[in-house]
Amino acid sequence: MKRILLIITFLAATFTSFADDDIFSRPAEQALVVDNANAFTDEQNSALTEKLEAFNRETSTQILIYTTTDLQGYDIADFGQRLGEGWGVGQNGFDNGIVIVYKPKTYYESGEVTIQTGYGIEPLIPDATCKRIIEKEMIPLFRNGAIYEGIDRAVDICIALTKGEFKNEKPNRQYTAADLAAVLIFLVFIAVVVLLAIKFGKHPSPFFDDQSRYGAGWTATGSGFKRSSGGFSSGGSSFGGFGGGHFGGGGASGRW
Repeated sequence: MKRILLIITFLAATFTSFADDDIFSRPAEQALVVDNANAFTDEQNSALTEKLEAFNRETSTQILIYTTTDLQGYDIADFGQRLGEGWGVGQNGFDNGIVIVYKPKTYYESGEVTIQTGYGIEPLIPDATCKRIIEKEMIPLFRNGAIYEGIDRAVDICIALTKGEFKNEKPNRQYTAADLAAVLIFLVFIAVVVLLAIKFGKHPSPFFDDQSRYGAGWTATGSGFKRSSGGFSSGGSSFGGFGGGHFGGGGASGRW
């Protein structure tokens, strides 16, 4: 009987460990605001998401806001660092990700918040600066029940401190002979298409005779291409996903 109880205990601990680790695995549906603690209204969530996505498009820097009522036994700084690393917040090569984790205060537990910075952000927002943001800007608002305002204030400061440092581009890379060969083949293909266009008319109709040849949302015209009115939807999230950034434990935490 004792052996059976030991086996059950071991299996329970194993399954719990797997469940914990799954939190830090990159989710299939990715977003820059994950409000598991229901800290925001729908309007606040939308406003925060729109601001973060616009900043991501402009600079490639990604700021993840994650609220939770359960840190799964982790210190909140460790939780935030694991989340940023596991989800790949920021861009690979730039490591320009920021993770803000918020846990609400309850009758039994203090409220907690952390700002964790990727390697590329650490020189721009040092640990001491993260600490000042938390203690001087966030926690005073949290104590007054202004959760969204505290988070939004921290986001504005992080944007101000990092804006202009990173551009929406990929890190420099060394091009190989295979890359150059691919470019040469593409240029030859373009030359052939142009010659055929001259031969058959204003545009290469034998090969591009309908909208599907150009791709969804585009239509051929005599002078080039134009976007069809119903090609793309403007609604919903425009976030393309996390880019594979890395974290090394930079940042700070606080409680109230």
